Amino acid sequence: MSGAKETPRQKMIGMMYLVLTALLALNVSKEILNAFIAIEESLNTTNTNFDTKNGILYSRFKDAYNNDQKKVKPYYDNALKAQKYAKELCDTVDAIKSRLYANVQGGLTKSQADTFQLKYLDSKDNYDIPTRIMIGDDPEHAVGAAVGLKKQIEEFKKKMTELVEQKDRANLKLGLDLNDIYSVAEEKKLTWEDNNFYHSPIAAVFSVLAKLKTDTKNAEGDVVTTLFKAIDAKSFKFDVLEGKVFAPMNYVIAGEKYEADIFVSAHSNTVQPEVQIGTVDSTDRNNPKINSPIIVPVDGGVGKYEITTGAEGLQQYSGIINVKGPDGKMNHYPFHGEYTVAKPSFAVSPTKMNVFYIGVDNPVDISVAGAAPQDVVPSISGGGGTIVNKGQGHYIVNVKTAGDCTVGVSIKNAKTGVVKSMGTPMKFRVKKVPSPTASFAGVVGDGAAGAADLGIAGGVIPKMDAFEFDLQFPVVSWNMSMMVNGQWVDQPATGASVTGAQKLMLQKAKKGGRVIIESVIVKAPDGNRKINGCVIKVK
Repeated sequence: MSGAKETPRQKMIGMMYLVLTALLALNVSKEILNAFIAIEESLNTTNTNFDTKNGILYSRFKDAYNNDQKKVKPYYDNALKAQKYAKELCDTVDAIKSRLYANVQGGLTKSQADTFQLKYLDSKDNYDIPTRIMIGDDPEHAVGAAVGLKKQIEEFKKKMTELVEQKDRANLKLGLDLNDIYSVAEEKKLTWEDNNFYHSPIAAVFSVLAKLKTDTKNAEGDVVTTLFKAIDAKSFKFDVLEGKVFAPMNYVIAGEKYEADIFVSAHSNTVQPEVQIGTVDSTDRNNPKINSPIIVPVDGGVGKYEITTGAEGLQQYSGIINVKGPDGKMNHYPFHGEYTVAKPSFAVSPTKMNVFYIGVDNPVDISVAGAAPQDVVPSISGGGGTIVNKGQGHYIVNVKTAGDCTVGVSIKNAKTGVVKSMGTPMKFRVKKVPSPTASFAGVVGDGAAGAADLGIAGGVIPKMDAFEFDLQFPVVSWNMSMMVNGQWVDQPATGASVTGAQKLMLQKAKKGGRVIIESVIVKAPDGNRKINGCVIKVK
């Protein structure tokens, strides 16, 4: 039976609380106050979880007491004392919280203050009222509620320690540290009261109080667990014993091994169970049997079932766990397990289209049925291609030469390190990015535009329709030609913009005349490329 030990999540919350407390010395921002609210709510949730876990401890203690009152009574009585002491300290903390809410929020009845929540408090950065209530006017001579609270915590730790046997006291983890702390900023030692409550915003104070309750409930669980372990567990009677099957994976690829742990939910370290696989004959309910059973090896009370899979689909199995009881009688616990076997397969899904384009990032999604993304090992062949893992089944493919390429997929067994192909690689076409078409004054290809539109046109704009990639094609150079005063005139340009000479040309454009945009060179992903221009009739 496990005690109410501090979990990694609780440790993380405690570390966040320490960091945020340090930040208060620099600046009390809205974000920091909101962070304290989040911590206080997380600690409240943790406290609720502790109540549940400790409740299970007391329930088991009560069962043990009912089974053997004479032997269990001294330990059970002390467990109830631990419950009482913890409740008294938590009630004190709750009373302080209610008093703080009533004074800071104002206008609250006692019942409202008792159930008020920090996130609804108007003045979360108020430190005058909590300082006055918890400390008083002088931090070096505190007279507020923190003084009585510290004294009660000291008495609580003393009484809780005395509940367990002398040999077990060194292993108790009561927490609730009340030591003075040296302040680098103030270059002196601060008392526990000063460090936690003097000039601290009320949001931080409530986080401190919530953590005090967490430490109190954790101490309660540790003491009760220690008391429970002091009883001879062999004399207990368990209400339910069941055969259990635990498999890390219930979905496996054909040819891979299916593995499962098979065990009774409560077992002895000195008496190993016997695990049998096969069809159970339950004609005699008190003595079920299996003809020609498969015997599963047992380690630490757990049967290690392992079988190489073959047939696809849902596979089911059953068996019996035989456990010899203290009286020498064999007890039988049937169990049932199942798993699904799938044919090796994979999917490579280009998220843009069914080809790879040269010079751009081609996104693809790769998945293998029954395999975690981190165990998928893709490969690419042909097209000068490379493939980069972006995480969670997303990849980027880059290719260099036109033609074909293939993408293959394997999976790596996380346990053995063996890499296995998932089938025939998939084939993809490798193509150059299609060329855009030049546009000028809103005209693409052949079209018409007014003289005014031509006069305000800024330059050549490459247009590409119905293409999945959002690509830019910078204009390198182009040429404008038109009839001016009876002569055909050409004016080249570097870059996309209209030159001064080209603007003068456009001012002389006559109705019915034509402006030709040609020799347009753009920069494509695979290098410079000439694209189609446009012919514009002047309206």
